[in-house]
Amino acid sequence: MTGPRILFVVDAGPAVGGGHVMRSLTLAKALEAQGASYAFVGPPAAGELLDAFSPDSARIAADDLAAAAVRESFDAVVFDHYGLSAPDHRSMAQGRPTLVIDDLADRQLGADLLLDAGPARATEDYLGLVPDTCRLLLGPNFAAVRPEFAALREPALAWRGEPVQRILIAMGLTDVGGITSRVVELVRPRAGDAGLDIVLGAAAPSLAGLTKIARRDSRLSLHVDTPHMARLTAEADIGIGAAGSSNWERCVLGLPSILVVLADNQRPAARALAERDAAIVVDSADSGFDGAFDRALTKLLRDGELRRGLARRSSEVCDGLGAGRTAEIFLAMIAARAG
Repeated sequence: MTGPRILFVVDAGPAVGGGHVMRSLTLAKALEAQGASYAFVGPPAAGELLDAFSPDSARIAADDLAAAAVRESFDAVVFDHYGLSAPDHRSMAQGRPTLVIDDLADRQLGADLLLDAGPARATEDYLGLVPDTCRLLLGPNFAAVRPEFAALREPALAWRGEPVQRILIAMGLTDVGGITSRVVELVRPRAGDAGLDIVLGAAAPSLAGLTKIARRDSRLSLHVDTPHMARLTAEADIGIGAAGSSNWERCVLGLPSILVVLADNQRPAARALAERDAAIVVDSADSGFDGAFDRALTKLLRDGELRRGLARRSSEVCDGLGAGRTAEIFLAMIAARAG
């Protein structure tokens, strides 16, 4: 007997980034490991990310996501798309078990299972937004983090707080507004002899300019659409990253980090991590961003005790096993409905 076929409906693009696709792909792989099969449907940018990171993953070409979802044969559906709400979920799922991945809690959702990995998220945030029968999976321990991060967790945590020799800069594959170049230019004068590992996508606006800088600044190493994010995170001494779904990757490996808020929906999780003293947070929308970032970076570079504290507290936030937990619960729900 073959396992259930699961359709992933995702969003991606210059404005929304690639996080929806990447975390959904992690969950899809976890479902596959437990016997399911899957296919993706989304805009062209989603297909480009799948081409780069999982070229063998099945995908459905579609100008109309709703029409594509309805005509496809599947047993359950996962939505990771903030532009869709309960009427879309119901019409596309056609009564099949539905998992919605969200971190906004700002609209009606047609979910049987709801995943929100935000550290500050509470059950009451979704009162009236999901059906009474919906099961909620809340908090970072349900975050979809690739298994290679958990595999490197123990050795990475063993040496946090050492002198800074490598700085990881990962502002998101789509590099919203060219933020990567802006951050790199703030870091370079402060980095000393430390190496800068800079992660971005092939279509990132900052790529051309940073490529030129890297030719004359040997500290810079560019990693384009890299499959080695876990290793880079484990080897770094401090991290600078967008305050999105990659938060949980850094937490799993206890990387002392500056989180840069790039969008409104990132603020609650970033604020929660800052309140736990698990990260330093700066907001790119603030008029004093450059100065605030420089002060945070200077302190993080100089203070080994601060780095050790951030490593310890951030590692307590997320263990990196969430994708497997979510997959097991969703597959049990699918099986129960089928039976």
